[in-house]
Amino acid sequence: EARRQRRLLLLVVCVALLLDNMLYMVIVPIIPDYIAAMRGEGGAAGPSAPAGVNESGGGNRSLLPARYPPATGGNEDVQIGVLFASKAMLQLLVNPLSGTLIDRVGYEVPLLAGLAVMFLSTATFAFAENYATLFAARSLQGLGSAFADTAGIALIADRYAEEPARSRALGTALACISFGSLAAPPFGGVLYEFAGKRVPFLVLACVCLLDGVLLLALAPPCAAGARANMPVGTPIHRLMVDPYIAVVAGALATCNIPLAFLEPTIANWMKESMGASEWEVGLTWLPAFFPHVLGVYVTVRLAAAYPHLQWFYGALGMAIIGASSCLVPACRNFGQVIVPLCGICFGIALVDTALLPTLAFLVDVRHVSVYGSVYAIADISYSVAYALGPIVAGQIVHTMGFAQLNLGMGLANVLYAPVLLFLKNVCQMKPSHSERNILLEEGPKGLYDTIKMEEHKG
Repeated sequence: EARRQRRLLLLVVCVALLLDNMLYMVIVPIIPDYIAAMRGEGGAAGPSAPAGVNESGGGNRSLLPARYPPATGGNEDVQIGVLFASKAMLQLLVNPLSGTLIDRVGYEVPLLAGLAVMFLSTATFAFAENYATLFAARSLQGLGSAFADTAGIALIADRYAEEPARSRALGTALACISFGSLAAPPFGGVLYEFAGKRVPFLVLACVCLLDGVLLLALAPPCAAGARANMPVGTPIHRLMVDPYIAVVAGALATCNIPLAFLEPTIANWMKESMGASEWEVGLTWLPAFFPHVLGVYVTVRLAAAYPHLQWFYGALGMAIIGASSCLVPACRNFGQVIVPLCGICFGIALVDTALLPTLAFLVDVRHVSVYGSVYAIADISYSVAYALGPIVAGQIVHTMGFAQLNLGMGLANVLYAPVLLFLKNVCQMKPSHSERNILLEEGPKGLYDTIKMEEHKG
């Protein structure tokens, strides 16, 4: 019964992460037309509307448009950049608070609250008619993600306390994140083209509602009183100054910078340097899903066989990311550019799959086994990269050039890879004598510890 419940909870978390990343990327082929229609008052495309907007006023783009289509005016470019960054910016601000709250009230209730906010955000997107509403919906998604993503990953780490089950569960979640990010633009483009602008959001809203209902059935709020028997988690500010956690957080931020900075800039570069068509630009990132899943699978298998080399898998991933980033500017056609992008996603899979379980292990052995704050730190690391990407990347390309941007990102990853040597002896650490460990050694005295003991025996 306990194993079945935790598998269902893993399904709930995976769907939540999938929805969050699909909503993050599904607006890519839609948002330029939204803004163009608003500027044209009622959807009539004016003379300055982006290429692909129907003259009849329908506003539909080609089937697989550019991920970040070039704007015709500087003001529109800024609007799109700010809109894409607003989600990560709010997530960055809220995460310290959400991590602390999750440690205090448990994982299920914040996850349910995050799903409710994401549902409201998705519905707002569907019926938005002006830029301010779009901005509010995007920011609202960041608020929901700060709770849903952090609570979901922390819930997995808590329910799958033993290796290699924890690495497998977190790897499954990472695969869902990748699939959501890479499949969302074609998904949004197809539905937008043939069913209208509201349908993609309404589909995601319905799935989000069903996911929340399933979570409510598995963990009703009235059962959250068991949280009172859990120990008090380590404050987030103390976790941030832990040198081992700081090294992992730096690696997570650094390895995601190439992806975050390339997404808003590679479409224009491909059109200018190789004359790429709309369908080529739209499909640029889709093949990268397969090496990402392969990277997750390989890392999980290696971690099960050689758990003491987690730091090495992360360092190898950063080296691959660095080399792949440097190769991007040398590509001259669509087929060539896919290879380094696949390398970047493969390396990110190695780093994430190796280091996310390491964060939970560090909390187990150096602090208290409560995971809300430590995964809030991980979410902050991701948010730093994705908050800067849509705003900063274009400016860097404009002032220094696309090749220099990639060389800088590649060099940063290669130089950071040796820093992970600091984690070499982490696997030899012994669990700390926390309140929870003492309780378990003496025998279960509370409801939470009894349940955890039964799960462990099962």
